[in-house]
Amino acid sequence: MSDPVASLRVAIEAHPPGDPREVAVKAVFVAELERLPHPFDQREGPVHVTGSAIVVGPRGVILVKHRRLHRWMQPGGHIEPGETPEEAAVRECTEETGLPVSHPVDGPILIHVDVHEASKGHTHLDVRYLVFAPDEEPDPPEGESQEVRWFSWDEARSMADDSMQGALRVARSLVGTPDGPDLVRPTDPFSSGGPN
Repeated sequence: MSDPVASLRVAIEAHPPGDPREVAVKAVFVAELERLPHPFDQREGPVHVTGSAIVVGPRGVILVKHRRLHRWMQPGGHIEPGETPEEAAVRECTEETGLPVSHPVDGPILIHVDVHEASKGHTHLDVRYLVFAPDEEPDPPEGESQEVRWFSWDEARSMADDSMQGALRVARSLVGTPDGPDLVRPTDPFSSGGPN
């Protein structure tokens, strides 16, 4: 499909919600995609699509302390002109962590959708993907939040709000744990047997 908005609509309609909250969010998200003439463009109005990701690796999960909201969350943000949400998620995660993140070897995996109020009166229709980072310390550039670090899965879940809980649950089930299989493999050059 050449229309990125139509492709996103198909992906979201096919996405299995992980809990009752995401069932409700999915319905709102699809309705907004139908209503908005340019849903990827933040300049068109306060309601727009954003791309974010659960960043995983051998040490667990990377979270960023949001500069305005003052809470730990997954990296992500607005879609630039000509980008798709999955491209924006990788770019934003790379910018915010200073690490070269990557979608899984078989391509982007949409793991969660959320609709939430954001700063400046915006409403974000957030599409969340699974991405992998190498086993390195985050090194965010100047101008980005400097509070970026690896968390164990349990630490991340203890700090997560309801919407991020669902995304973390799905991500952990896909990449496996020390007690379970690795169902999704990172792309090279980060591959070291799969993240735990």
